[in-house]
Amino acid sequence: MSVLVISILLAIAGAVIFTLIGLVSGTDETAIMVPILLIVILLGAPPAAVFAFFMAAVLSKHLTHAIPTALMGVPGDTMAVPLIDHASALRRLGVPHIALRKMVAGGIIGAFIALPTAVLFGQFLGQFADFFKASSGIIFTFAAVLIAYFSKGKWVSVLMIIPFAFFIKSLDTFSFSVLDKHLSISFFLGIAIGPMFTDLLISLSSSARKSVLRSKPKEYHLAPEVKSWSGYFPNPFRVLTGRQALFASGSSFVSSLTFAFSPVGMTSLMGEIVGSRTKGVYKKSTTSLTVMNGVTESTYIAEAIIPLLAFGIPLSPVALGPASPLFNAPPVFSSEPVNNLHNMLTPWDFFFYGAIGLLIATLIAYPFSMNYARKATVFVMKNISQEAIVGMFIGLVCLLAFYEAQLVGIMLTFIMAAVGGLLNRVLGMGSGVQFMVFYGSAFMMAKLLGL
Repeated sequence: MSVLVISILLAIAGAVIFTLIGLVSGTDETAIMVPILLIVILLGAPPAAVFAFFMAAVLSKHLTHAIPTALMGVPGDTMAVPLIDHASALRRLGVPHIALRKMVAGGIIGAFIALPTAVLFGQFLGQFADFFKASSGIIFTFAAVLIAYFSKGKWVSVLMIIPFAFFIKSLDTFSFSVLDKHLSISFFLGIAIGPMFTDLLISLSSSARKSVLRSKPKEYHLAPEVKSWSGYFPNPFRVLTGRQALFASGSSFVSSLTFAFSPVGMTSLMGEIVGSRTKGVYKKSTTSLTVMNGVTESTYIAEAIIPLLAFGIPLSPVALGPASPLFNAPPVFSSEPVNNLHNMLTPWDFFFYGAIGLLIATLIAYPFSMNYARKATVFVMKNISQEAIVGMFIGLVCLLAFYEAQLVGIMLTFIMAAVGGLLNRVLGMGSGVQFMVFYGSAFMMAKLLGL
């Protein structure tokens, strides 16, 4: 079977899987993307097909995460949190279906602008690849400090960098003494599921459980479904006004170049900039939602492609989170030395197979979100248990950790998840900081302790 056919089939699979996952509110991109992407890689899919799968998955997830965000006022995932205020304003006006359409149309525009922009910018930065590779240790350390400073925990996150690096290096030394090899999959699986795993631990604790107890089930009120177009595939440029399409295009282009910044931060920033230039609650909210969901797509796509194409090492929050298996998935991919999609795909491959993933996701997730949003939401709320989804991903994590290092891998994963999750939930030390510390821990401990 040719690489092209496998890429199309995997892109279809990624679009279908993550279209459905996007309907489940409150999911975390890293926790759900990393295990599934690792499985695709470790099953032996061609590098080009892996990339097509990833692109289809990202776009599909961020199109359907708009459904619970707009219709129920519940963030579809962590990237949807900045959109809640404007989505809630439109729900109060009785037009959540308009919010949904604007968000989805903006996401489509953002994705197709980000792909060529990221490929061209990645080629330009590739001229400096040798410097970045040679200086990766100091870059990771500096980036960890920078991201920590701008995270929720700020100074406590900065202060915890060295202790957390020591903790990671200690676990690595212990696992090496047992297995005679260094682990990586188990480490970043633990960091990825940390917040989710911590929520489970809190629910099991008699002293901490009070913070998550609810006296009654949440109530959601869904607006009736209103369709204002004929056919199955509405033109996104007709869903938006000319001004909204222009703002979405410009914001997506600019945010595609800021690959080292937080996607959530860029989404909030661009939304506020555009919103401040728009008067009236309805126009401000619809325009801001259009721009923000476009930036959600553009930052995710650019932050995966640019470090991959230019350097081969994960130098962005997305590269350190959901896209991390594209850089490190032993024994298939590694970043030290660089042996991943950076070496295996040309710039044209990134564009071509990325376009395949985006097109297939558009054909599947976009009309689904536009035509069946309310029906799908009702079905998920009535029949799909969020606890079951969490359990499924915990099971996938156990499978992958066992694949890498049997019981040692599973224990290491859950130790990392417990410590990293508590640091995240209690002290505000985000997953991006923790991933940066993981990649820079060897450098830090070598310089400080000579390990």
